[in-house]
Amino acid sequence: MIEDGNYQKENQFDETNGSNTKRPRLMVSSNDKELPVDKQSHSDDSANEPLLRENPNRFVIFPIKYQDIWQFYKKAVASFWTVEEVDLGKDITDWNKLNDQERFFISRVLAFFAASDGIVNENLVERFAQEVQIPEARCFYGFQIAIENIHSEMYSKLIDTYIKDPIERSKLFNAIFEFDFIKKKADWALRWTASKEASFGERLIAFAAVEGIFFSGSFAAIFWLKKRGYMPGLTQSNELISRDEGLHRDFACLLFQHLNNKPNNERIEEIIREAVDIEKEYLTDALPVDLIGMNCQLMSQYTEYVADHLLVELGLNKARINF
Repeated sequence: MIEDGNYQKENQFDETNGSNTKRPRLMVSSNDKELPVDKQSHSDDSANEPLLRENPNRFVIFPIKYQDIWQFYKKAVASFWTVEEVDLGKDITDWNKLNDQERFFISRVLAFFAASDGIVNENLVERFAQEVQIPEARCFYGFQIAIENIHSEMYSKLIDTYIKDPIERSKLFNAIFEFDFIKKKADWALRWTASKEASFGERLIAFAAVEGIFFSGSFAAIFWLKKRGYMPGLTQSNELISRDEGLHRDFACLLFQHLNNKPNNERIEEIIREAVDIEKEYLTDALPVDLIGMNCQLMSQYTEYVADHLLVELGLNKARINF
């Protein structure tokens, strides 16, 4: 029998408006591991970065100054889709054919994804979209926020379709409070959003890792289901979302190349290695892919391969880092 890890909720609560009901609050607390910061970086690097410097022309898009960034925005617009385009009519029949381990694995992956897109948007709304001053990048971030909402809606609809037990469904919708292995990934991302010391470049790398590393293994697991001919709605949405997230990762790498003051190579490697370690633990220990018949060792190697590709996109030689 499969059991969820026992996660003790933090002793922090939000009061809900209009009632005495309390709910657990995910927090970046003083007990969390502090993020190491590149000594060369500082929280306000806008004066040294054209992307972040105060721009009185940021309210008008034309004339386009950064054509490469603008083309990423246009590519995002051309890739737009909605939840209504995905037909889940055949999925429930396939869902009922899966064994308990397969349903356990897929439901937890969907739970992680449903929360993670909201975390990405939290960072965009609270930090990146406010910090970046060039209109071309702001257009992309504005569109990314919209598509992340669609991703979150899609994952929520998948959970709502597959999971009929209201108690189990509620646990999945509150995954970052219920499952320690999901909370660990969420906390890592949220600490970067909250950091006042990490440079923009460091945080850009961290969220490239979130969308490029934290998502990749779960995408691969769902693609594996497609090879078995299962769950056409799930696999179609996975194709659309993985395409979007790949674009978001590549956009982060593009902006990184526009920075004047980049973190040093050792710092970049440190951030990527930490993300890889968390993801490998997630897919080989906490939520092992062998639950659905995949090879954990090969998945671990795939995670390293994805990280190598990201390092190359960031301008590093992948041979530098030893996972």
